[in-house]
Amino acid sequence: MPLRAFLDGQDGDIRLPVPCYLIKHPKGMVLFDSGLNTDLQQPESERNQLITRRFRPEFIAGEELTARLSRCEVDVAKVRYLINSHLHFDHSGGNRQVTNARLVVQQREWTAAHEPDLIQSNGFALEDYDHGHDLDLISGEHDLFNDGSVVCVPTFGHTPGHQSLKVRLASGEVLLAGDACYLRKTLEDLHLPRILHDREEMLESLKRIRALQAAGARIFYGHDAEFWETVPQAPAEVI
Repeated sequence: MPLRAFLDGQDGDIRLPVPCYLIKHPKGMVLFDSGLNTDLQQPESERNQLITRRFRPEFIAGEELTARLSRCEVDVAKVRYLINSHLHFDHSGGNRQVTNARLVVQQREWTAAHEPDLIQSNGFALEDYDHGHDLDLISGEHDLFNDGSVVCVPTFGHTPGHQSLKVRLASGEVLLAGDACYLRKTLEDLHLPRILHDREEMLESLKRIRALQAAGARIFYGHDAEFWETVPQAPAEVI
């Protein structure tokens, strides 16, 4: 993608990962984001052809969500919760592969993603995320299992109802930032992307992420290729 999409005013291109996360909890498995729509592997619709021209995804058969889970010996049908950070195509495009899970999304995001004007201005498309899932529409912070181990954290600004996910591991807390914080540089310099929904809300969200980092949380940046090189890749676990 053009680098300016991630760091306003910068020239050149950036090659970036599109991550999804599997969380195993005693009360059920959780997915945080679902990645790309498999139709982008061989795009036929006008929209998907436009996406491949604009964003140039490198996405081949065997890299889709269900295939990745299979290599982890996980049956996607047994995933209990699917949490979307937000409803852009690279975070919710795989939702239709996770048919049995309850979809957990901020009410603000779901509402925006069904209002025609906001659909257009925020780059939403119903074909990515609206597949008849049972819904948990939440408002603000949400403790998924009521034990503090998996907590949705509102980080609005990138989209109207963006959320990050705080996960407690034996080694401490991890924050899966999603697009609230694309890159390490986004957080360190408060260097915002060119396109976003609300600049002030995004700045406030970044300050909240900084506070979590100062308190000891490890931040998993949304699309930072350099950072991603340091992350264990499935089926290896983050510990």
